[in-house]
Amino acid sequence: MKKMTITISCILAGFLSTFGQAEYKVITAVESIIPMGLGRSRLLEPLSELDYKDYTTERTDGKSGGQGKVKRGDIKIDGMAETKLLNFYSGVGINMRNIASNDAVMTSKLNDMAAQGWDLFQVTSGVESNSGKQDGEGIFITRYIFKRTK
Repeated sequence: MKKMTITISCILAGFLSTFGQAEYKVITAVESIIPMGLGRSRLLEPLSELDYKDYTTERTDGKSGGQGKVKRGDIKIDGMAETKLLNFYSGVGINMRNIASNDAVMTSKLNDMAAQGWDLFQVTSGVESNSGKQDGEGIFITRYIFKRTK
């Protein structure tokens, strides 16, 4: 009986140690608001992983953080999935068909992620445009953050 209790305890401890561990994945949609199809709209998914610790430094005196030793080229990844999307604007203004088409592509991606066991955890978005005189440039960016239990 004692051996069985110890065995069950070990199995339960192993199960509980893995229960709740999660992994995250970020997929970004960049949709151009530049008219005439001049912008680039894409759904981007990194295929490589990075460890943020390799690019993190600490400030000890409040002045020098050593970030000059971190090279931008070392952070850039080569592997990514890039899905073409359509721009929000056509030659005459907002193109509703393009927006609906992008929604269909992104819905397909969201459904595929769900089929792989990913849960949509959070969505965050923003728009960049300087809105200056005759400004016709900018992007609409949406980050989809997924989570799944390991």
